Amino acid sequence: MISIPWTWRRPETAVDYASAVIPLEEAHQHSHSYRLRPRPDPEGQLDDEASEDDDGADKDGDEGDTTMLVNTSAAAEYSIEGLRREVRRGRRGENWTAYEMKSKLINKAIQDIGMGRYNWQLFVLCGFGWFADNLWMQGVSLTLPSLSAEFGISEKSVRYTTSSLFVGLCLGSFFWGIGSDIMGRRIAFNVTLLIASVFGTASAWAPSWGAVCLLYAALGFGVGGNLPVDGALFLEFLPDASSSLLTLLSVWWPIGQLCSSLLAWFFIANWPADQGWRHFVLTIGIITFVMFLVRFFLFHMFESPKYLLSRGRQAEAVAVVQGIALKNNKKTWLTEEILDAVVEDTAPRVRRRLSTRNIIRNKLSSFSAERIRPLFNNRKLGLTTALIWFAWATIGMGYPLFNAFLPQYLSHGGSGGGDNTNSPDAPAPAITGDTYRSYAITSLAGVPGSLLAAYSVDMKSPFLGRRGTLATSTLVSAVFLFLFVQLGKSPASQLAFSCVEAFAQNIMYGVLYAFTPEIFPAPVRGAGTGVASFLNRATGLLAPIIAATVPGDGTTAPVYLSAALILAAFVGICVIPIETRGRQRL
Repeated sequence: MISIPWTWRRPETAVDYASAVIPLEEAHQHSHSYRLRPRPDPEGQLDDEASEDDDGADKDGDEGDTTMLVNTSAAAEYSIEGLRREVRRGRRGENWTAYEMKSKLINKAIQDIGMGRYNWQLFVLCGFGWFADNLWMQGVSLTLPSLSAEFGISEKSVRYTTSSLFVGLCLGSFFWGIGSDIMGRRIAFNVTLLIASVFGTASAWAPSWGAVCLLYAALGFGVGGNLPVDGALFLEFLPDASSSLLTLLSVWWPIGQLCSSLLAWFFIANWPADQGWRHFVLTIGIITFVMFLVRFFLFHMFESPKYLLSRGRQAEAVAVVQGIALKNNKKTWLTEEILDAVVEDTAPRVRRRLSTRNIIRNKLSSFSAERIRPLFNNRKLGLTTALIWFAWATIGMGYPLFNAFLPQYLSHGGSGGGDNTNSPDAPAPAITGDTYRSYAITSLAGVPGSLLAAYSVDMKSPFLGRRGTLATSTLVSAVFLFLFVQLGKSPASQLAFSCVEAFAQNIMYGVLYAFTPEIFPAPVRGAGTGVASFLNRATGLLAPIIAATVPGDGTTAPVYLSAALILAAFVGICVIPIETRGRQRL
């Protein structure tokens, strides 16, 4: 019989995982991070100021406080005094709060445990969120021709359908980003998929175009929470040494697009216009619901230790780390007693629960001048902040200008759209099975891009690494968008250019999501990435409106604009003065 998982009925306790705990003095024998450390300090001493510039940042602009696991002999490091020195490192002339020091200690314990079964299971289940994001984003795009035919909406006007989805995505990203700090990561982790599946399935019975748009907005509210919640959750359980897996997580994104395109090819291309798209959205709604069931009933999901600490539930946070060690068949030295002993002489022992009002205020303050101003404290960091935000904004608009309407572009078969679309009341051209076949092939071509991204971001080369890989893929994307319009005069040439485009863009987005949080110093990382995500969704919301109102037939100007925007992003990325390859994150 299916029942609600026991972890939803009672809190985690250390008693459940006592067999995974070892004495602190034995920790170096089991530490994954200690075995990987390339250069132990020959003096066996910590230098609290060694990694800092005058402004508290390292030579490349990242914060000095991220150098948690750099040094010392095992005896010095794995002792109360050694751990106490480590959690105090990184800020010149400023003390860490008790919460921040305990968070650093939990990060170290997770790094010492290393990757294991639980982390890989979480990689798959967080991948469900990325999968669902593009499953529905591309799924909505694939229904546009059918919606145009059934409800008598012109080819250009039906593009407003995508705007309704983006409204939901914007609201969902904002709400669930805050909600995960109030209700917990685990609730948001599951409910987002449930909302998407319910409203996505309901859209199969929508009686009008307006009802379709309303239901698409509602499902977007659920889907919109997947990337910020799932990406952050995976990062909080990810050892620093495995940071490239955050890039690899993006491989689920093109797989979602591939699944959507294959199902559209089967259903929409083989059923009447008023039935095929309904069977299609019903099917991907059921798939989304199945992913929710797997997450909720078949996986022992731990709550985030960072969230538990912020809510005054320190014992549960420690129990979660011990539970991860047990799941991974590893040992951990972390106990509540050690956590308090390390922090007690450097900060008052205050166990307070953050109020909902404080959490919302802290989140909203990410957009305040007080939170944003530190991102421009020095010329190097300020330039980097402006450039990465510019890249997020331009890519956020340029990507959907092409991809959200690719089925429509492919349907013209290189003809340029003809004159029939100049009239706002003109019907859309018929979509054939060949169009959906081409779209499925394009989707398949994007999958290796994410795999290559995860490999290349750690390579030492001026054309690779984080910044080099991002710049190269962005340039290739812009160039082939221009070629799609200029040389795509036949279905075969359009297919070839769109395949290269999908390959490059999946590299681009995979690196962008991993590179951005690594750029910003830890104290303002939330503000920096929050503004970047907001700009990406906000400009994405404008893309369908521009595509629907641009003069002409609407099949060339949006692609040219997309190419120009992504080319502008390439220029900005090239002059970013920071490379984060090889860095450790707090």
